[in-house]
Amino acid sequence: MPPVAQDTIDDRKLIQSAYRKLLKSIKVNIDETDRKNIRKAYEIAVEAHHEQRRKSGEPYILHPIEVARICAEEIGLGPTAIVAALLHDVVEDTSVTLVDIRERFGDKIANIVDGLTKLKRDFNPNTAQAENFKKVLSTLVYDVRVVLIKMADRVHNMRTIGAMPKHKQLRIAAETSYIYAPLAHRLGLYNLKTEFQDLCMKITERDQYDEIARKLQDTKRQRNAYINEFIDPLREKLDELKIKYRIHGRPKSISSIYNKIKKKNVPFEEIYDLFAVRIIVDVAREKEKPICWQVYSIVTDVHTPIPERLKDWITTPKSNGYESLHTTVIGPKGRYVEVQIRSERMDEIAERGFAAHWKYKEIKNQQDLYDAWLDNIRDLMEDVDKDALEFVTDFKSNLFNEEVFVYTPKGDMKILPKGATALDFAFSIHTDVGYHCTAIKVNNRLVPMGYELENGDQVQVTTSKNQKPNEDWLKMVVTGRAKSKIKSALREDLRKLADMGKEMLERKLSHLKLDLDINADNIAKHYGFKNRMDLFASIYNGYINLSDLREYRIEHGRIMFDSPKSKIQEEPVIEAPAPKRPRKAKAVSKNLITINGEPGEQYDYSFASCCNPVMGDDIFAFVGTNTGVKIHRTACPNAENMMTNFGYRTLNAEWSNQTSSEFIANLVITGIDDGPGVIERVTGEISSKLGMNIRSFSMAGDEGYYEGKISLIVANTNQLNLAIRALKSLKGVSTVTRIDQTDE
Repeated sequence: MPPVAQDTIDDRKLIQSAYRKLLKSIKVNIDETDRKNIRKAYEIAVEAHHEQRRKSGEPYILHPIEVARICAEEIGLGPTAIVAALLHDVVEDTSVTLVDIRERFGDKIANIVDGLTKLKRDFNPNTAQAENFKKVLSTLVYDVRVVLIKMADRVHNMRTIGAMPKHKQLRIAAETSYIYAPLAHRLGLYNLKTEFQDLCMKITERDQYDEIARKLQDTKRQRNAYINEFIDPLREKLDELKIKYRIHGRPKSISSIYNKIKKKNVPFEEIYDLFAVRIIVDVAREKEKPICWQVYSIVTDVHTPIPERLKDWITTPKSNGYESLHTTVIGPKGRYVEVQIRSERMDEIAERGFAAHWKYKEIKNQQDLYDAWLDNIRDLMEDVDKDALEFVTDFKSNLFNEEVFVYTPKGDMKILPKGATALDFAFSIHTDVGYHCTAIKVNNRLVPMGYELENGDQVQVTTSKNQKPNEDWLKMVVTGRAKSKIKSALREDLRKLADMGKEMLERKLSHLKLDLDINADNIAKHYGFKNRMDLFASIYNGYINLSDLREYRIEHGRIMFDSPKSKIQEEPVIEAPAPKRPRKAKAVSKNLITINGEPGEQYDYSFASCCNPVMGDDIFAFVGTNTGVKIHRTACPNAENMMTNFGYRTLNAEWSNQTSSEFIANLVITGIDDGPGVIERVTGEISSKLGMNIRSFSMAGDEGYYEGKISLIVANTNQLNLAIRALKSLKGVSTVTRIDQTDE
């Protein structure tokens, strides 16, 4: 289909309106040069994209304008990023070149646009997504604005994703949930993180999203009345401080409410902390801490505090710069209310994270927090042996985890990811301290190197110049820095051994009048090694006996082998535990599903036992390496990993119109154990009243509470939802929750 010319009056009005909105959104002071650059970038982008349309049919130029607005208004970036955002698609999609941009805007903007262009060009959905994410994350090292603009690009794409086919929506949502949401959190962009999570839930679990959204809307008036009832007695006391302040209540995100419902296994109606009250004071920097504690004192005087729920991130900020006092109190009617207390400066850093810290770096060195984090990324990037999937896994586990705060003997604080060990601490002090670590004391007590650190631990490291890392150390650390440094040391040792092994092989070949460089690769391949270094090191260590070098022929100065020889020391094969054998459901017709628009029988699929799809569930197909094609629910606990790291193996799947099939659905029921008759009521409701078959049933009770697991045979989600509603209506039943699978 040829591109549609962007020449209608309505289009021009729409574009001009979007541009005016962008200019109004710029909060930072810009000079005349910046203003001219923004206008020039806008005009170039309008001209370059004038024949392009988005999937929704609207002019394409509206996308870069909106990305620039998000950068300015929601992330808080300055004119350089705004210009780069306006131009972020022109090099890849139009005739404008990077040379043109460099000539018109200079090196800084050209380099950012180049980074964004490479990300888009390299982001190939037909390759392993881990490779793509590694490219995204590696841009953090040279200019974080590339990633921030990429995140603005992603949030706008997510907001307008409705025009995309469902299977593409699922893949994009998985990528967003897997990498962009935690990255937004790590960069302190909490609003963006929350929106990413909500938009992903809207795609993957739409029914639950709509239900919570409807209930939030239905209870809005009641909730606002309660917030006012909670706030009114606080205002009088806060006014006595004679300071400027703001106080308001805000609902928690739909995704966080849903996570609480799942985690606590309670219905929406029993989630009391649906909102948080935020008190923001406007005071000088030096008065922030005492004033925040005064406000805390007022809050806990007016409402009963729950001391164990106090979190002090003012004394010890999070590693992304987040500062705030969080506490939970008991408000009117005995309901729990979370209260957040912070200054205007803290609030701006909390909302805008990395982008805001530049504004305050002269007052307090916030930059150090990010420098340490970016150093961790550089350490991960240095590990050349790490494949992309391992890189992304390490990146997430090391940089997005909760943190522990530990101390040196002099009282200096170190922030490490939760799960970090004593040996991780040694490497965080200095590479040499880690290399030569011989013993570690925690709180004056000798501990193993793999000891998991806890908040408040004081750690003392003893070193010796004769100590050096060994392969076992890799099992004792979790941080990317420690792993990469240990691997680097092991490679250096391997190189020394390889040099000596190389000399041994060179002497052997010289007797045969053969050249080492010409023949080394062929010999390594013969013994099953990936490279020369491993071969040379194995020769020195005695794993390869050169006297065994037989059964060869020499052709034109090259040694040739008739059959490959295995390495003497094979790597151990770790066998996975045998999976539990699932009980088989009734065989289903292979025409029940269409995959990529074709009849399912062509794919010989089966239903995944990890999530047990039922007709009516949102689903997708996944091509396994040895397991064939499996049909999964989009809400499957494994979906995010499959779509993110192996998106090229996911296929679009939909239910056909056929209905004569049976599916397994698993439920957990909790309630009050009021004596005999509980089991009879539950089974009677399912079997007698609804006429449904129970595949398995178990129940256990203790101290007036019971939990039951029931596996049903159902025809579709409508029948499943009917069973859930019927069970919830029974006397004594508190919750009924669908789960992915039960223990067989």
